[in-house]
Amino acid sequence: MHRRKMSARSVFDGAVFMSSEMKLLEDFKRDSHPDKVNLAGREYVGEHGHTTWLPLVRKIKQQIATDLTLTPEYPPILGIPEFTRRATELALGKDSPAIVESRVFGVQTVGCTGAVRLGAELLRSCCCSNSSWSGPILLSSPCDDSLLGTFKAAGIEDVQHYRYWDAESNGVCVENMVHDLENAPERSVVVLFASGHSPTGAELSQEDWKRLAEVMVTRQLFPFFLMSAQGLCSGSLKQDAWPVRHCVSLGLELLCAQSFSHNFGLYGERVGHLLCVLKQNLLAVQSQAEKLVQTLWSCPPMEGARVVTTVLNNPAHLVEWQESVKAIAERCMLIRERLRERLRLLGGPWHWDHIIKPGGLYCCFGLNTQQVEFLVQKKHIYVLPNGCLNVSAINSRNLDYVAESIHQALSSQL
Repeated sequence: MHRRKMSARSVFDGAVFMSSEMKLLEDFKRDSHPDKVNLAGREYVGEHGHTTWLPLVRKIKQQIATDLTLTPEYPPILGIPEFTRRATELALGKDSPAIVESRVFGVQTVGCTGAVRLGAELLRSCCCSNSSWSGPILLSSPCDDSLLGTFKAAGIEDVQHYRYWDAESNGVCVENMVHDLENAPERSVVVLFASGHSPTGAELSQEDWKRLAEVMVTRQLFPFFLMSAQGLCSGSLKQDAWPVRHCVSLGLELLCAQSFSHNFGLYGERVGHLLCVLKQNLLAVQSQAEKLVQTLWSCPPMEGARVVTTVLNNPAHLVEWQESVKAIAERCMLIRERLRERLRLLGGPWHWDHIIKPGGLYCCFGLNTQQVEFLVQKKHIYVLPNGCLNVSAINSRNLDYVAESIHQALSSQL
């Protein structure tokens, strides 16, 4: 376990990552090269090269827009009750012991970032009242660029990192991760991606999760899960939620920030949910959450949550949505397989098996700074500064060009 200094030169530094991502988007828009490719975006991009509505979501949005029974009123502070109920069941399963035993509540939030911020505020306020958890906050290295800033904005200063990505093997170094958590202070809060780790896309196996859960039980660690794209990693809603459900089955208390941006295509609607599973003081924490929401955003937006609720409440809609989610996951996996094959045929000493492991939208190639600059400046292919990219933006028209450009970037360093 180590405290990691935040350096302006660090390739995974949060501030550098954020400003670079924004600059990449602006540079891409100004770039007039005919073969330019933006692989640094966050949204799911379809085969035709742009984000699209899921047909079911578009249909339901149109139905809601013409529903004369809906009135323009404020929702409850904690969100639409039916939305929070369905979102909770989606994460935990209807037969979850936490639901059966009434030791869980949910809060509709302004996107996943809002869920993380609310969770951070709850942790900060509860850490001051002899709760079952306390600092520090442990983030993966690397992690999503916004996480550090979100916890800092909530007034939590003690943020440390555990090792996750191993550049040598291009995958998760489970041994390092377990070692760091075993040596973390008791009652630390561990932020974990349930599926679709951002930005690497690297996944843990169920056996790995079982090891980590044992460590968390032994060390009295408090898991704070992020589930930003349930269903898009494996194609199965149940499988992508397995780490959360396993921890609940062991009796662990936890928080889980859910997003419905990727799996519903609701990027502008900011539909998020914070799930709280506790053994005691449930009503007190829920009351505290209500007070915090009033200072953070007062009440959440309605339209996107209505869409999600309508889908999850209707068995036929639910089946259609699950099929759409599975199709997206399968397309991302097919892109990975085709890219791996193209890179293999181009030759070289590199192994590409890691890129065909399920990881949702994101994949990390372990490119260094010079190789990333080569792709951006010479080939007009925009990837994140740490060599990670959004595989959904690769399509049949740019696949060969992307593969050849990555091969050239790597070959130039031999």
